[in-house]
Amino acid sequence: MAAKSSASGRKGDLIKVLWHDGIGMSLYLKRLEAGKFIWPVSQNGSAVPVSAAQLGYLLEGIDWRNPRWTQRPSKAG
Repeated sequence: MAAKSSASGRKGDLIKVLWHDGIGMSLYLKRLEAGKFIWPVSQNGSAVPVSAAQLGYLLEGIDWRNPRWTQRPSKAG
């Protein structure tokens, strides 16, 4: 399984990941209640490869450069 493409909203609180699981494509969408997703930056505007660990941090709203919570959820469920 591999993420093929990802994008964020203008505010940085939304992430969309296009995922291929070998059978078909899925769109994964997540919005943070508070804070922003921390994206890797390229120097020349090209695509940036992201490891599975970095993607996991990104989807949880954790700054992958300094792994810690950027914002804890106020409530669950």
